[in-house]
Amino acid sequence: MLRSTWILVLVACIGGSAAAQEAFLLPAPLAATWTDAAPFTVMPETPLLVPDGDLNAARIASMLAHLLSFGEATRPRVVEARAYARSERHSSLSPIVYDRQAPDSLGAEGYVLDVSPERITLSANEPAGWFYATQTLRQLLPPAVEYNAAFPVPLTVPSGRVVDRPRFSWRGMMLDVARHFFGPADVRRVIDLMALHKLNRLHLHLSDDQGWRIEIPGWPRLTEIGGRTEVGGGPGGFFSLDDYAALVQYAAERYVTIVPEIDLPGHTNAALASYAELNCDGVAPPLYTGTSVGFSTVCVEREATYRFVTDVVRTLAEASPGTYFHLGGDEVRELSPEQYAAFMARAQAIVAEYGKRVIGWDEIAEVELVPRSIVQVWRPAEAETQARIRQAVEAGATVVLSPADRVYLDIKYDASTVLGLSWAGLNSVRDAYEWDPTTLLPGVPATAIEGIEAPLWSETISTRADLEFMAFPRLAGVADHGWAPAAAHDWDAYRLRLGAQAPRWTALGVNFYRSPDVPWASTPRRD
Repeated sequence: MLRSTWILVLVACIGGSAAAQEAFLLPAPLAATWTDAAPFTVMPETPLLVPDGDLNAARIASMLAHLLSFGEATRPRVVEARAYARSERHSSLSPIVYDRQAPDSLGAEGYVLDVSPERITLSANEPAGWFYATQTLRQLLPPAVEYNAAFPVPLTVPSGRVVDRPRFSWRGMMLDVARHFFGPADVRRVIDLMALHKLNRLHLHLSDDQGWRIEIPGWPRLTEIGGRTEVGGGPGGFFSLDDYAALVQYAAERYVTIVPEIDLPGHTNAALASYAELNCDGVAPPLYTGTSVGFSTVCVEREATYRFVTDVVRTLAEASPGTYFHLGGDEVRELSPEQYAAFMARAQAIVAEYGKRVIGWDEIAEVELVPRSIVQVWRPAEAETQARIRQAVEAGATVVLSPADRVYLDIKYDASTVLGLSWAGLNSVRDAYEWDPTTLLPGVPATAIEGIEAPLWSETISTRADLEFMAFPRLAGVADHGWAPAAAHDWDAYRLRLGAQAPRWTALGVNFYRSPDVPWASTPRRD
């Protein structure tokens, strides 16, 4: 009771004026101008107008309507524009309008948000643009709207205009559910927080030495045996195909694409322990609950291995409407270069057969890649690695940037951080922000960069609170790099915008790390 009462008081005190929020949008927009005109005031009678017959617009507007209310009686109505124009009330109310008239230059994810005292208009070419415009509008509302028990009335939005589009198409996070299992509710929470920050790729690391986390028809022991443990010997767990389908749908409704990863041919002890025929000696090893890497591999000479790979790829390709399948391919120390290349050639062909683009960690640049492959770069400082990546790009590959010393969310903030690892050094909030994606790989043109992704490996991460503490605030910096124009990347300005997120994150219950490098917006303390 004490905790819930404190949260109610806390959130009620941190609403602030909407006008105070407009300078602190995160990620930063392409362009924003603000006027001295009166703000738009949201009322229960405010209609949300959507194009006739557009189910996506109606769904996005319904999300906004729930945010703008603290119950059914105060919820604005979502109305088709033509029907509203014929009604008697259309001339007397100030609407929020979803409109299709946006410049072509803003692409599929860009938008224009216009706010005046008389109306709010969210213009976009595609539904994703409407969704991102809605997230910007959300950030212009008082943070207390995120917590219904302290809902502020009336709601106002500052007058102005935002013209926006993303810098990169790939703005992502990776969640390792293999070393410690995170269930559907945890993944939905991650998706919600990603969507707020305009991130659009959730890479799920579904298999590793410590656990197999996805149901595969015809291979029941993968989850019966391989799914029953985790690092430290915990209970493990797995997603049924119904669980996974529900997550894919939930993510898609928030314009997040789930990218499944089955790490091959290494990091496979959970699969090897489940099926003896995947081992060259025909003997299943014991389950593994440690954190060492590089000791396991499927038997690349056995045809049973490729039946297994085919069934896994087919199952996840059918369950994942997105374009991508992640093959892993990293830290394979038990195969010769020739064995690794032969396996990757067959595995890539299987992925291509089922209509997906191959993505893998930067080790895959050591082999010949199928067209339109994506190399996920995690070791950019090594000269030999850089040379191989340049060669892959020259042959037609593109890259996703995940430099371990900048965006690995499991790396400790500083030496006193209890959670996390330090093999890549330490990674403060400032360190995680102060780098330039376009200069990370000399010789790789900016046009070859798909975007940025922040991996969260879970050797030391086992709870939702742990996850949020290590991800935030650094994931916000990844969002800013992925979306905001390069000219907006200035630490002194960013730290102010970041600090302004504290009231909203507090209202949402995010367990974020209060970096001493950031002037966090003040909130009342329980003590």
